[in-house]
Amino acid sequence: MPKVSVFDMTGKKLADTELSDAVFGVTPNKEVMHAMVVNYLANQRQGTQSTLTRTEVRGGGRKPWRQKGTGHARQGSIRAPQWTHGGIALGPKPRDYRYSLNKKVRRLAMKSALSTKVIDNNIIVLDAIKLEEFKTKTIVNMLKALNVEGKALIVMPEVDNKVIKSAANIPGVKTTLVNTLNVYDILNYDKFIVVQDAVAKIEEVYA
Repeated sequence: MPKVSVFDMTGKKLADTELSDAVFGVTPNKEVMHAMVVNYLANQRQGTQSTLTRTEVRGGGRKPWRQKGTGHARQGSIRAPQWTHGGIALGPKPRDYRYSLNKKVRRLAMKSALSTKVIDNNIIVLDAIKLEEFKTKTIVNMLKALNVEGKALIVMPEVDNKVIKSAANIPGVKTTLVNTLNVYDILNYDKFIVVQDAVAKIEEVYA
């Protein structure tokens, strides 16, 4: 079983804890993680881009010149695609980019991402994160005490507005909950900071 240290907000080591082999100790599958990241990004797309076809561009109701005898190429409308300000041929239209992966793939991708953090020693387990007031400096000091540099993902077991809003102004730091945790965020952030109660919930869901 992977063993990690448990720290408090001052960076003091409190104890060691063992993580579930079934969740944090699997062999990472890069192909599955890649598929899950591509799926996540595709599902974030709004798909609202839209161009006007020749039937939707204003104007062009009459034939610009007669069919024969002018020396010009025949034209039916000044809103045809080859004209300036004409319609767009084969342009994008609103569509839904969403698609789904099966449950086994999603679970394996999550376990692989979590195990990657353990293998790279980029996981930090905290006993708790408690703030008496809304204070960004408290979170900044906590990160310094934990020697966290670069981007960090803070995972909490439940909503705590004081923590969420205090961390919101720190560049490269994001807070999330266990039930909204995703593979993209785990891989996108350098450090994975997770509260001990959140670890228990993750293991309960994915073990």
